[in-house]
Amino acid sequence: MRIWFNKNFGVSKSEFNGLLFLVFIIIVIKAIPILCTHFQPVSKDDPDLLAQIQQISITDKAYDHVVRDRIEASSYKKIVRLFKFNPNTLNKEGWETLGLSAKQAQSVVNYTAKGGRFYKPEDLQKMYTISPEMYKKILPYAHIPESTKVYKNDQLSERKEHVKKALVIVDINTADSTQLDEIKGIGETFARRIIKYRERLGGFYKKEQLLEVYGLDSVKYAEIKDQIKIGNTPLKTININTAGFNDLKRSPYLSFKQINAIIQYRRQHGHYTGVADLKKIILLNQEVIDKITPYISFQKEY
Repeated sequence: MRIWFNKNFGVSKSEFNGLLFLVFIIIVIKAIPILCTHFQPVSKDDPDLLAQIQQISITDKAYDHVVRDRIEASSYKKIVRLFKFNPNTLNKEGWETLGLSAKQAQSVVNYTAKGGRFYKPEDLQKMYTISPEMYKKILPYAHIPESTKVYKNDQLSERKEHVKKALVIVDINTADSTQLDEIKGIGETFARRIIKYRERLGGFYKKEQLLEVYGLDSVKYAEIKDQIKIGNTPLKTININTAGFNDLKRSPYLSFKQINAIIQYRRQHGHYTGVADLKKIILLNQEVIDKITPYISFQKEY
């Protein structure tokens, strides 16, 4: 074998012997685990360990049984039963018995707990949590005592009286925030804004100027216009022949460029004698002139 191996691979005697030694070592390493397993004595099972394993197995089976029972209980559906009920006093469990889910039943209970009332059985359909099918199903069983219906009529009468008392006529040029707050549709926030804008203007000369108040749109104006009036209180005016930049800056109708144009024209041409002089200023159109005319005077400085 050595001659054949040397002939074909060309190795020396020492190299061949080293190769044989390496093969022997590999065989020994592979055989050691097999020999150890064959001659190792078989160890007996610990009785205590076996008992613990059995106990764990029994516990796991009992736990699985409990979990299975809980799952079955949670998937159990309540038996739906229809009965005569008062929707204003029925509790959550009662609504669930009628067929509503727990979430739907809680929604209805929250509605009645916050003061909501059903004055007739047909009012049940206004609850979005009650489907049309459920509404038709429970409607014949809904019963509302007569006392609740009387309460509704009394409540409506009191509400109408309250509305009539709330409709007042307020002079928006003299009213304070408390008086403005009495206007139906005007709250504390709008009352403050109206007073602030009134002071900046110098007073209102027509109701429509309220549309210039921040946030007060045409819908809100239509709601309050019949509750306000413009009295005989004179407007605060500015003498355009003596007013400085800061005086004219108060007007919400004039821009900075227009104010400078008014002052420069006065310096170049002298005192204004009337509205006709304002029309000579290129930056002032007729709309602006109409807006500022009630708030300016043309007194000459002597």
